[in-house]
Amino acid sequence: MKTHTLITGASQGLGKSIALEFANRKMNLVLVALPNSGLPELSEFIKDNYNVKTHYLELDLSTSQSCHAISEFIQEKQLQIKCLVNNAGVLSRGLFENIDEQFILSQIAVNVTTPTLLIKLLLDNMKSVAPASILNISSMASFFALPKKQVYGATKAYLTSFSRSLGKELKPHNISVTTICPGGLNTTTRLCYQNRIMGWISREAVLNPEDASKMAVDAMLDGQTLLIPGFINKCLMVLDKILPEFIKDRLAERELNKLPRLQV
Repeated sequence: MKTHTLITGASQGLGKSIALEFANRKMNLVLVALPNSGLPELSEFIKDNYNVKTHYLELDLSTSQSCHAISEFIQEKQLQIKCLVNNAGVLSRGLFENIDEQFILSQIAVNVTTPTLLIKLLLDNMKSVAPASILNISSMASFFALPKKQVYGATKAYLTSFSRSLGKELKPHNISVTTICPGGLNTTTRLCYQNRIMGWISREAVLNPEDASKMAVDAMLDGQTLLIPGFINKCLMVLDKILPEFIKDRLAERELNKLPRLQV
């Protein structure tokens, strides 16, 4: 029986690029994304152009019921999951006091609960086809204190930490856990505009999703634990360790203050 790669948030942006990257490597796919996000069309395109098997589920991943629906679908179709990519995520930018309560809870559900629960539900399946791989899409925001991205950064910090610990637990089962922490990505028209008006360092740290997806899949298949893509992002990690806190605060505030029209 042929194995499959399951990708959440697969219809657009980085998730779509990752799906195409796996398809180009002749890996069968199970694609998950929100309803009315173009998932059926993407699935059909991949099936017609890459000669791989594709399944898709249109689900709102802010509910635990959706995770169970994915698990039940996998069981019903008797699919074997060789690779799991937790890409779905909810972005935000705004002062904490101004963000809607329900939005915060949905953000935590998608960014934290969903990847955690999906791994839990699919773990036995993945053990049965080991060696297997998990790829969790985190963010550079997981390492920095960024005003107006407080909940997003915190959820990604959880995912980065969780992945490191889980990787040690699953190593004896021959299942690798890779975390990629990209900076900005040119995934939508809005984000392309946002990235252009940032400072020079931030602009240079931005990646195209096609480049990021290839690096992510390569790292996952190589069994890497953590990937910081891009030279500038690696430099930022070093600077974070040596710069005084007040300088880092000024730099972060200057960049974020350029985005008043994009606050949530």
